[in-house]
Amino acid sequence: MEKVIYLLLDGDADVGLALRTSTVPALRSAGGRRIQVNAVDPAIGPPFGVAPEPGATTLTAAVSVWVNTAEEARPRLDAALPASGSGGAWWGYLVTEAEPLPNTTAAPGPDGRVPGFAQMVPLTVPEGLSWGEWRRRWQGSHTSVALSTQSTIRYVQNVVFRALTPGAPPYAAVVEECFPMEAAGDLHVFFDAVGDEARLARHMAAMSESCDRFMDGVAPVAWTAEYLFAEGG
Repeated sequence: MEKVIYLLLDGDADVGLALRTSTVPALRSAGGRRIQVNAVDPAIGPPFGVAPEPGATTLTAAVSVWVNTAEEARPRLDAALPASGSGGAWWGYLVTEAEPLPNTTAAPGPDGRVPGFAQMVPLTVPEGLSWGEWRRRWQGSHTSVALSTQSTIRYVQNVVFRALTPGAPPYAAVVEECFPMEAAGDLHVFFDAVGDEARLARHMAAMSESCDRFMDGVAPVAWTAEYLFAEGG
């Protein structure tokens, strides 16, 4: 099976309902076996309550689809996506998926919604770093830092094999990190340091230092509601 991720950049923030009610069935008909929908949710708000800078690229939604063969299914998958609106655009990527931390504690509800929220981050390779060194710093070094300093309940690393849509931004990977909902409004929860100021400071400093080694600081981070639709579901 192959995994395709579509990212909606600078699109309408109300696209989530259309994705769940209309797009998921269309993707099933197009050959999608497993499907995951992520969309910004006003109830969650922007990361740490900080709105994007004017003119900054924003990530509105992401759709992950597992298919038998991406090359054969992609034209139908493309056609199943809704209009983006607001001048936004869908960009597709074929990725290889690693899951250092599977979700074993937060089961999806009857509607597919996973409790908590998912932080989605498309990554680029900073200027001056080779792809190999960038990947080593991210997957080989940063992974353990992220898992030891945050209240993560699921962690997925999608390395881009190739872009599928012409003109797609040159992202090298897409990160998915899931957290309990309490983490959206409490740094102590987010950084796994409830009741411990010194631990919070250590974890924040360790994450910042580690991220600076493989990120250039301009990634369009989004906090999203996540919905999972299992094969045959």
